[in-house]
Amino acid sequence: MKPLVLLTLALGSLASAQNVDPTPTVELRILETTDLHTSALGYDYYQDKPTGEFGFEYTATLIENAKKEKRNTLLYDNGDLIQGNPLGDYVARVNPLKPGEMHPMHAAMKLLGYDAGNLGNHEFNYGLPFLQQVMAAAPMPMVNANVYIDDGDNNPDNDKNAFTPYLIQRKIVYDAQGRPQVLNVGVIGFLPPQIMQWDKTNLEGKVKTRDIVETAKKFVPMMKAQGADIIIAIAHSGINADYVPGQENASTELTKIDGIDVVLSGHSHQEFPGPVYKSIPGADITKGTINGKAVVMAGFWGNDLGVIDLKLKKVGETWKVQDTASMLRPIWDKVAKVNLVKPDPRIALAVEAANAGTLAYVRGNVADLSAPINSYWALVQDDPSVQLVASAQIAYVKAALAGGKYADLPVLSAAAPFKAGGRAGASYYTDIPAGTLAIKNVADLYVYPNTVQAVLVTGAQVQEWLERSAAQFKQIDPKNVAPQDLVETSFPTYNFDVIDGVTYQIDVSQPSRYDVGGKLANPGAHRIKELMFGGKPIDPAAQFVVATNNYRASGGGNFPGLDGKNIILQAPDETREALVQYFQAQKTVNPTADNNWKLTPLPGVSLLYATGPNAQKFLPANATLQKMQDDGFAQYVIKF
Repeated sequence: MKPLVLLTLALGSLASAQNVDPTPTVELRILETTDLHTSALGYDYYQDKPTGEFGFEYTATLIENAKKEKRNTLLYDNGDLIQGNPLGDYVARVNPLKPGEMHPMHAAMKLLGYDAGNLGNHEFNYGLPFLQQVMAAAPMPMVNANVYIDDGDNNPDNDKNAFTPYLIQRKIVYDAQGRPQVLNVGVIGFLPPQIMQWDKTNLEGKVKTRDIVETAKKFVPMMKAQGADIIIAIAHSGINADYVPGQENASTELTKIDGIDVVLSGHSHQEFPGPVYKSIPGADITKGTINGKAVVMAGFWGNDLGVIDLKLKKVGETWKVQDTASMLRPIWDKVAKVNLVKPDPRIALAVEAANAGTLAYVRGNVADLSAPINSYWALVQDDPSVQLVASAQIAYVKAALAGGKYADLPVLSAAAPFKAGGRAGASYYTDIPAGTLAIKNVADLYVYPNTVQAVLVTGAQVQEWLERSAAQFKQIDPKNVAPQDLVETSFPTYNFDVIDGVTYQIDVSQPSRYDVGGKLANPGAHRIKELMFGGKPIDPAAQFVVATNNYRASGGGNFPGLDGKNIILQAPDETREALVQYFQAQKTVNPTADNNWKLTPLPGVSLLYATGPNAQKFLPANATLQKMQDDGFAQYVIKF
């Protein structure tokens, strides 16, 4: 019997050996958050009420659920983390973090075990010292590869990175047979080079930036040579069809670089995979890939969690990506208007002190308000929410220039409707009731921590400024009696500058002179009609001072004639501080627009305009409700 027993054991051992895959396979899950903008909680500080449409406390639950489903999981944040609502302002400016104190967003994220974080453009809004302080206390390593120290010697060969450009993290993962495997994960970060324009005051002479793709081509081969098995590019950069060096949104081009396996995208506050990107060359929005590489962009404010599942196979000593799947997990059902998950209670506890301080801060009184302020109709008529900002900027700049070289020049003011729906959703509007005007309302009127600046321009440049702004609208056929969509939704409303101090019309029957990105598209076209100053046609050669903000004055938004070279005032105060000073001086604020601009009447034409449902409370005489849309917006028909 002994030979039979040995044969049976030998056959059993052979069968077991045959069941063990000699080439290990690993399922790896990669999770992304991006553009959280200090939205730790589902709380709207501007309306001073809770909401379930956004908030990291909900995303945290999705993260924990996603981790439980897969044994091998990595978690990354893609930047624009520390600025974005009054909580960010509170810990940066009102009650600044003490040295060594962890930022409340990081305190919340520490509970989830992030593997690394990337820097976004808004990380620089409060200046480099504050950013460096925040990073020093961060619970996870931070990366950025395309920001360099400005050493002033004009020799790029000796430039040093301002931050850690990349990491190679040794991870123990488990294969399909449950065996431990070593996976060296390379992580590299990028942000828009345009921070040098957008935050010029904070950054000039201190750091400089390089092109995203050029930087990737420099470092990715180094990462491979140093043993990176896979490389994840965390790009605080959007998805574009075309690429030119130096551009803001370069995630698509990163997918073409050999060695990059995954691109975590962000910055644009959009969703990938999603229908908005269905026409991008090489994009597969069903599988969640671009040019065969796994890509995800997880919305903004924590409304989505990005999930990428990779199947890796070890061929010799090299790990190869065999298959990918990218998807988004939302926290909110836009149709049913209900939360899809419950909040993680640990997050509220982690930010409890900062939240309490923020609430006390935003509830502080500034002045009395004689009538409501809203921005529901800001894209189709002169609007009080924009008018107040414009008036405050004029008052501030006139006082700052008094007695100086430019004191006798007329001061105009450029302001845009920041909260006018768009990609942020149907609830993203200013809606302030009459009564008490508080700090939260000031922050609602002006959501960014920009500073006041002024530029010197000619009348001809005022015309071009407004032509660029008029790309907000689609071209309307004046002979078409069927309702036509008016607003070009791909044009961000923060670029729809209204210039106060002049009067003008916008003729949307004409093609736009500039395209959405700011390039001259139709040189012979002019939408701006009857541009007047002082009741007379504007003199193209006359000089004007235009009050604006540091973003626009330095070239943000690609406006013609604005590149930072014609700035005559760089004020230390934020625009919100200028608003507070203006309101306090008035004591009682009367929010009325001076109607200095309008759409050129097109008799017989009907325009379709989508805005927030509460817009019905402030219905213009020429607008009627058409229908409620599935995305939460209300569609109106406007007739001349």
